Amino acid sequence: MGKQMTEMLKGTLEGIVLAILSVRPAYGYKITARLREQGFSDIAEGTVYALLVRFEQKGLVDVVKIPSEKGPLRKVYSLNAQGQEYLEEFWRTWSFLAGQLDQLRGGGR
Repeated sequence: MGKQMTEMLKGTLEGIVLAILSVRPAYGYKITARLREQGFSDIAEGTVYALLVRFEQKGLVDVVKIPSEKGPLRKVYSLNAQGQEYLEEFWRTWSFLAGQLDQLRGGGR
């Protein structure tokens, strides 16, 4: 991934992960796998886990610990009402920015 893509991704990764959680609850590794399926192959698991901790601290997700086949309990994250509101605001902001960028690309019309 190029530097420009990396920088743009930093600003949108929160919304991308929240969008993944809006479909179904998941734990960190599954979220990272889903990101890779979507073409975000350079995102490190550590980045996703740090983001999940921030979501938990902000109260955007609910967390349930479930047994793992191997190792410690897994934390499964699900989007709660506050997280859904945050995601909806992200999409409104995204739509505005995308519209403005499309206008600029089209010569400002």
